[in-house]
Order: sequence, then structure tokens, then C-alpha cells
Amino acid sequence: MKYSKAQIHSRVYSIPQLKFEDQRLTSFAGLVIVQSLFSRLNLKGKLKSCFKHMNVRPIFGHHIVMLLLIVDLMLGYRRLRDIDYYSDDPMLLRLLGLKKLPDVSTVCRALRTADKKSIEQLRKLCREMFLSRLKALGLARLTMDFDGSVFSTGKAAEGTAVGFNRKKKGRRSYYNLFCTIARTGQVFDVLPRPGNVHDSNGAGEFILQCIREVRSVCPGIIIEVRMDSAFFSDKIVKELDDNGVEFTISVPFERFAQLKSMIEGRKRWRVFNEVWSYFETQWKPGKWDERYRFVFIRQKTKKQNKEPIQLDLFIPHEYGYDFKVIVTNKQTTAKKVLMFHNGRGSQENLIGEVKSQSQLDYIAVRRLNGNHMYMMSAIIAHNIIRELQMMVKEKSRNTTEKRAPLWKFQDLNTIRQNILQRAGRITRPEGTLTLTMSGNAAVRQEITRYLKALEEVA
Repeated sequence: MKYSKAQIHSRVYSIPQLKFEDQRLTSFAGLVIVQSLFSRLNLKGKLKSCFKHMNVRPIFGHHIVMLLLIVDLMLGYRRLRDIDYYSDDPMLLRLLGLKKLPDVSTVCRALRTADKKSIEQLRKLCREMFLSRLKALGLARLTMDFDGSVFSTGKAAEGTAVGFNRKKKGRRSYYNLFCTIARTGQVFDVLPRPGNVHDSNGAGEFILQCIREVRSVCPGIIIEVRMDSAFFSDKIVKELDDNGVEFTISVPFERFAQLKSMIEGRKRWRVFNEVWSYFETQWKPGKWDERYRFVFIRQKTKKQNKEPIQLDLFIPHEYGYDFKVIVTNKQTTAKKVLMFHNGRGSQENLIGEVKSQSQLDYIAVRRLNGNHMYMMSAIIAHNIIRELQMMVKEKSRNTTEKRAPLWKFQDLNTIRQNILQRAGRITRPEGTLTLTMSGNAAVRQEITRYLKALEEVA
């Protein structure tokens, strides 16, 4: 029997009849790995302890909402309203230990009623989770990076203010200060701040607090700190030096006119290679009490400047070169100081990754503590994915001059697409709980490897 072209087209491209019913299907079969990880970390119990001081006893506790937000961000969702689209997913319900997910109103209510002590407890939990990993690693040297990051919003959210905002000028924002760990690519702690403060606002005590937390667990560890020019001050430099912390800090040209004359008056530069050259000296600004090691760096550039030259009163200018100055107490070669300090660019990549893949900069509600709770969900989601990979994989690097992470991490989006977002069916043949997935060899191998490694760790 022959078919006409119209009949063939109708049979091939016809839209099937739709039917919606509960088939115990899941779109996130890969969460079976996350379920094993959460159990291994006792994450639900630890989150519950962060909110145990609250007198309210809702049907869905704050720790349940927090756990839901962490999983929500792992799965790649951004708006709270997106919860409606997977509210009946059986794998997610099993992961959270629920028969029904809280609705969006309940989640918003939990964010709205979070208090300051809850946020402090979540920050403490974040630090403790890393410190347990630090003890297991047994590192002799730890590198900590400090920098601020802008979270813009068009809402009149509590605690926001108009301040420095390079991308969205005039917008209200938060300007939170982050401490990140270079060797594991994790966020150690965050200091919430409004958007109208300087980078150094509250930084001194925050930095020392992070250092004390690490030394309370690993007393003999050598701590290294890297910061940009916004943190350059006599007080911070002296406190770091007095506490035996190795540091490199960029020096702002605008605050010290002498730096320009020192560079322009220099005739002989020592050479690293065809790009970098340097000289160094023991120097101190006028009102400082002590001298420190200042390394002056000159970088050869290939960029062609076609614009009229605007001479600056403070920044040195020489065609074909860029300049920077680093203050440090490290007793090593100037080249290693430069390479170590340049490694701080990895923190910008880390914060950018958490923003783009864990929605760190999303302003969820109008209440201050609610937004901080959402921010901590994003940080913990990122840290847990890194922790998962550290449990499963062997180290791929030793200590490098730039202090690159010891593991070659996959980003959250890759893990989400390759593992977490997998279709499956939950059944009970002969009373045995079974999760059935497609027979894809790569997926089977990867999920089996993760589960086996987590069982061995436990």
C-alpha cells in the first residue's frame, strides 16, 4: 500500500495525544548521589541545629526550607516560583524526607521570619564544614583570599544602599565581603554589608576572625593571605605581620605620590623574563611605624594605545609597560611573590561561578535576613558540590606557585547536566525500593563510581 506525501508527513510529524498521570517518574534521578552525600554529612541535622533557638514551630521548619533551597540551586533553578514545576518529584521528596513540598508562600514566609542569629549559625556551619575537610587534608600551608562583591537589585530590599556599582550604576545593592580558600575552591565565610561601604569596612576584624577559626583547628598551619589595594592600610598590614600571617597586598598608587617618582626614577630593572621585570626596597609611607618589603613590578604589554595620552598625577606612565606595587612579608624570591599574588584572580573566577551557577547574587525577598539566608544556601550548595568531588576524586595537583586548587573540579553546571538531571522511575518490585534509569553507559559508570566512593568514605 502506497502513502501520499501528505499522509507520510502526517504520520511522521503528528503530535501525540497528551496524558498526564502519576507514574512515579523523576526528572532528577542523579539526586541519589546527593541523598547519599547529605546522609554522610548529616546536613539535615546540622541545619536543624542552626534554627533550634527559634520559638516558632511551623509544619515545614526553617531547616527544611533551607535544605530545599540548597537542592533547588543545585538543580539550576533561580526564582522561588520555579518550585511549583517539580513539587511532586518523588526523588526530591525522598531526598528531603517529605510527602509534600512546601509551597512558595511557605518558603517566602520562612525567609521573611529568619533572624540574625540564624544567619550567624549558618555562617558557623559553613566554616565548620570546611574545617572538618581541612583536618582531613592535613595541609601545611593554607591560602585565603579576601574580596568584596556587589549584589545589585532593583527592589527596595532591606539593608541595601546605593554605592559602588560598576555594572549597574545607581542601583541599590549589597557589598558582601568574602573569604575563599584557594586550595579547595570553596567559600569559607562571608560578611554581609550594605552597598555603600568601602571594601575595607569591617575587614580587619573579619580577617582576624577567619584566621583564628583556622588556627583553632590547625594550630601549626602556615596561613597566607592575598588582597587587593582596597585593603591596604597600616593597621591590616601590621596585624597580619604580628599574627605571623604571610601576606601580599596590592598598593594603591593614588594614595602615595612617592611611588610614581620611585618607578620613573628607576634606571635598572631586574628581569624575570621577556615580560616581567622588577625591583624591590624596604619602605614605609610617611605615617607608618615600620618598614616593609615593597616589590615594584613592570609588565611589558603589546596593546597599542590609539587614544590621546592622559597623564596621571599618581600612576606612572611609560609606553609599552604597566606597573604595580605589592607589599609583602614573604621571605621568598620576587618572582614567587608575583606569581603567588597573581593567583588571587582565581577568587574572582570562583565568586563568578557561584553567582552564575548557584544564583549567589539573586535577591529573593525584601527582608535582610531572608536574603542572607538565600545567599548562604547558594554558598553551601557550591561548597557541597566541591566536597562531593573531593570525596570521590584523587588530588590532581601539588602546590603550585599560584596556589591553584588541588583538584581539577567540574563546575556545578556540568555535574547538573551529566548526572543530576536524569530521568528515572521509582518502583517497588517484590517490596524492594528501586530507581530505574536509562542504560546509558557513561551515566551508569559515573553514578556507580560516586556511590561506591561515598560508601567507602562512610
